[in-house]
Amino acid sequence: MTDDTVPADELRERMDRFRSWMDADNPEWELAAFFGRINLYYFTGTMQDGVLLVPRDGEAVFRVRRSYERACDESLFPCIRSMNSFRDAAGDLEHIPGTVHLETELVPLALVQRFRKHIPFARIAPLDLQAGKVRAVKSAYELACMEQAGKIHRRVLEERVPDVLREGMSEMAFISTLYSVMIEEGHQGVVRFGRFGTEMGIGQIGFGESSIYPTSFDGPGGNYGMSPVVPMLGSRERTLKKGDLVFVDVGCGVRGYHTDKTMTYMFGARLPDAAVEAHRRCVEIQNRAAAMLRPGVAPSAIYETVMEELEPAFRENFMGFGTRQVKFLGHGIGLQIDETPVIARGFDEPLEEGMVIALEPKKGIAGVGMVGIENTFVVTPAGGRCLTGDHPGLLPVY
Repeated sequence: MTDDTVPADELRERMDRFRSWMDADNPEWELAAFFGRINLYYFTGTMQDGVLLVPRDGEAVFRVRRSYERACDESLFPCIRSMNSFRDAAGDLEHIPGTVHLETELVPLALVQRFRKHIPFARIAPLDLQAGKVRAVKSAYELACMEQAGKIHRRVLEERVPDVLREGMSEMAFISTLYSVMIEEGHQGVVRFGRFGTEMGIGQIGFGESSIYPTSFDGPGGNYGMSPVVPMLGSRERTLKKGDLVFVDVGCGVRGYHTDKTMTYMFGARLPDAAVEAHRRCVEIQNRAAAMLRPGVAPSAIYETVMEELEPAFRENFMGFGTRQVKFLGHGIGLQIDETPVIARGFDEPLEEGMVIALEPKKGIAGVGMVGIENTFVVTPAGGRCLTGDHPGLLPVY
């Protein structure tokens, strides 16, 4: 067992909680089947090509196509078996269930059809919500990983980035250097999202108005990206000039677990007073929302409280720019950047101690860019405990 090995009792506790949620939400469930690499890692401790079969009654079995040897080397999951096809997996079932619960937000139809060829169940039902509920509450093991990610995040964005920025460098040159620095400090090298089709190299960065340029990404910020076919990372043409706002919204991961943080910088000169004041308000909003991150408080109530306190003029270009405003103030985070719960309308189930939320109040300023802040907080009885540092942003780099 190494530092990267997920402990056996951790895996048992996760599976027990999943079964409990399934019993509560789907009392007649028969079989759950996981294909997604993130959930496979969460429940087995290894990220292989295979299927995890969880019958309502009986032992869960992880059938691995590739690599069985690596799965056995990495995982303390109690039942791992190799397979050549789903025919092998079918042999683990005492009977063919009428309904199979799947990751319906993730699994493609062609894969379902191949699976159904050997396990001809009649109906498909989702398990995404139940898996999300289990993953939303972090254990001490998971929080330790996120604590480490948060320390790396704070050091890189609050201490090292100012030494990286130089006049005339392109966005692409900056993000390349930033990536190298993060790896040097201990970042795992990838950031992962659950939303279908979301691609992200490391995060969103932008110099000046690039940070409010339209993107398909469901977040308040923007950036030019490299090209229409790679609308991420950074532009090779946009270079850093004196007086620019620098917007850096990136994830950092340790042993799979992420924190999310946004820092802004004033390069070479102070920003206009209106932009500075808007940024200050965003920091106040973050702190106001963080104080409400307590067990028993509904995420929707936090959203409504904060939004009702904002005057109409400030709401303009808040959480986006122009018509591209998002309808949330923060999001759950863990093995993926975008997890539940979300600080938004409709998320009415109360927060629980051990949930982790990234709060990101931001506001677009015409001709300047996206001001605001983001940090990652653990839900505690005393309110949100920050993992990623307490610098208020707009750090001057002169």
